[in-house]
Amino acid sequence: MNAKEYLEICSRSYTGTKVTKNEWDMDYLIDEVRELVEEYSFSWDKQVLIPQDDRLLEDMLAAAKTLILKIGVYNMSTGRIITFTEEEIEQGIRNMKQELVMGEGKDAYTLVARGIEDRREPAVWAGNPGCPTPERMYYANVLSSAKEPVVDLLTCGSLVDVDGHTVKSGDPTEVIAVRRELQYLHKALEAVGRPGMGLLAAESAVTEMGDLSASYERCLRPCDSHLVAMFNELIIDNGNLIRAANSLDYGMKNASLACTMVGGLAGDAPGATLVMTASILAANILCLADYHLCHPIHIKEVATTARGCLWLQAVLCQIFAKCAPAIIVCDLWPSSGALTKELLYEVAANSIVVTVCGGHLEGLGSANGREPNGTGLEVRLMGEVGKAVARQGMTRSQANEIVLKLLEKYEHIFQMEDKNKGKRFDEAYDMETVTPVPEWEAMYVEVKEELRTMGICF
Repeated sequence: MNAKEYLEICSRSYTGTKVTKNEWDMDYLIDEVRELVEEYSFSWDKQVLIPQDDRLLEDMLAAAKTLILKIGVYNMSTGRIITFTEEEIEQGIRNMKQELVMGEGKDAYTLVARGIEDRREPAVWAGNPGCPTPERMYYANVLSSAKEPVVDLLTCGSLVDVDGHTVKSGDPTEVIAVRRELQYLHKALEAVGRPGMGLLAAESAVTEMGDLSASYERCLRPCDSHLVAMFNELIIDNGNLIRAANSLDYGMKNASLACTMVGGLAGDAPGATLVMTASILAANILCLADYHLCHPIHIKEVATTARGCLWLQAVLCQIFAKCAPAIIVCDLWPSSGALTKELLYEVAANSIVVTVCGGHLEGLGSANGREPNGTGLEVRLMGEVGKAVARQGMTRSQANEIVLKLLEKYEHIFQMEDKNKGKRFDEAYDMETVTPVPEWEAMYVEVKEELRTMGICF
């Protein structure tokens, strides 16, 4: 899409139907989603987290097209609805990339649209995406993921302070934080001998100002990517339209991000999956998406490892693997944090679901991405599980059986007061050597052996 075409679409933010946010939620989204869920008889079985129903995939995509055509997307900056034509929606689907080169030189990596039960390995996009991280441990945290050989691409947390100053959105500290973040990322890549590795970065950019401040060659390169978010549910703002427009001439890749709520306005897993699918169709147009991030959030359990979120990721990945090939990268946000075995069980379950259903792996946002309690060790396991599952040609039935066993080992954590948040990075890793402490390494070895006995061929 060229600038003229994009500006025409953006201009609908000022000519569309004017409604309040409450009217959008109650009169547009909830009513239409409920009607479509009933019309198609969408439902789910909590023991079948990886469905094998082609009709479900086809119907979900058809319902998502209907939803986005009927209600459009709400621009919360202008209080108006952006609508699309059927041809624009179909053109957006046809334009979805099936190959995308990230990074440069010897470190370049090609993302592909994977298939269901695909033997091609998923990408391992590693880091603690968006997790608030103090500067004193930021570089070591990034390095802990970058140094893992299984990693293909790198992402990161967001800086909460720079030079002793708390980072505030729309403030000079945001600009400094975004640029400092990229300095640490490039330093880590140099340290591990992979300077050309592709990035998903500018995570410290809360506003479009931070995003714009990162867009130059020594910072966020054209071979890297940044986030262009769709808010829940089916909402965008001018700031994210600016982020998308910022890529038009500069050339960096746009990662659309929708964080649909399971159990929220769209209802349980089927309704949330419908909205997430519709969000991707809208992001093809509004976010100028080069690839899509799938990040469901459970309204109570938060984590992507909750049953409803696993079902959503399984169905969504299969929709875009079978019916409309696209590059889908799934965020993994477990509830548990470092130095807990449950974190490793959560990581394994989520990695298996995404891999067998055709997605790529991104994360980890350990401790629900709320605290700096993630490390490179669980990233290692994420990559090892995903690549092993693909290589051995694990079926969806086999995967579902293993995931149910893993749920028995970690599902109790959702009832814990602190959701099993674990320990900080600097308690789980030696900060001098940037290696796991013996206790954490031992847990990893023990859990990996358990996974082997369950049927994962490392």
